[in-house]
Amino acid sequence: MNSPKHVAIIMDGNGRWGLRKKKSRNHGHTEGVKVVEKIIEASITNKIKYLTLYTFSTENWKRPKKEISFLIYLLEKYIDQQFENLLKKNIKLKILGNLNKFPSSLKKKLKKVQKISNKNNKIQINLALNYGSKEEIITSVKKIINHSKPINDKNIKKNLYTKDIPDPEILIRTGNTFRLSNFLLWQISYTEIFFVKKLWPDFNKNDFNKIICEFKKMRRNFGGIK
Repeated sequence: MNSPKHVAIIMDGNGRWGLRKKKSRNHGHTEGVKVVEKIIEASITNKIKYLTLYTFSTENWKRPKKEISFLIYLLEKYIDQQFENLLKKNIKLKILGNLNKFPSSLKKKLKKVQKISNKNNKIQINLALNYGSKEEIITSVKKIINHSKPINDKNIKKNLYTKDIPDPEILIRTGNTFRLSNFLLWQISYTEIFFVKKLWPDFNKNDFNKIICEFKKMRRNFGGIK
């Protein structure tokens, strides 16, 4: 039986959910944060060791400035409110991506929580922030060239944001959209992908548990024959 260690999620559909409820896109983002808490709990229950959440992509900067400002506010608010809770629950937080474009106040808080939670080991939550997989791979190759090392699988992996993290066994995308959106393209070569019709604010623990159960029944050959 397969027991996944790493689950990655593209949390799609917050804005559409808010509009369908005849409210704002920002209302959808706010409700989406509540789901994150529930899925972290479900991950711990299922003994998942790594949960990677596609929180803000490099392409998200194309959105309206007001929406970007609200997303940054929401992230900062989440860190403020959940900081003690993360420590109490023995949760480690890691950021995947380039934080340079974010406000200094947010960068300081993210760096602080990463440092203080570094030795926690119940589960590692990876927040992909200002993350783009193409840029990640290009940056990795540039580092290898700068150090005059051979360009191969091992060296590329050593220079990715995820260098100390096993590749995900499961990728979930909500929102009834069937694409990868520049997320973990190197890391998901043998990942089982589950596309979910529900928008992210409607996704729940039961949906998550069903995917974990389905994965456990799978026969994974990795290109071979069993």
